Amino acid sequence: TIKIIDSIKIDIYSREHLPPHFHAIYAEHEELIEIGSLETIVGKLPSSQRKKVMKWAKERNEFLLENFKRLNPKL
Repeated sequence: TIKIIDSIKIDIYSREHLPPHFHAIYAEHEELIEIGSLETIVGKLPSSQRKKVMKWAKERNEFLLENFKRLNPKL
């Protein structure tokens, strides 16, 4: 977990796949979000939680990409 925003966990895992992305997890909901475009790859968060995640991620795109690359150096 790299961040928790109002009970929403933001995770980036090692041994992942492209495109670079992060996981946003809230209760039983999970959304994989592409770093950069912030488009949904799969899953869905409730609207109010998704807005919080998008606001946070827009301001930290470089941070997210650096962490993805650090955890997945072979990609």
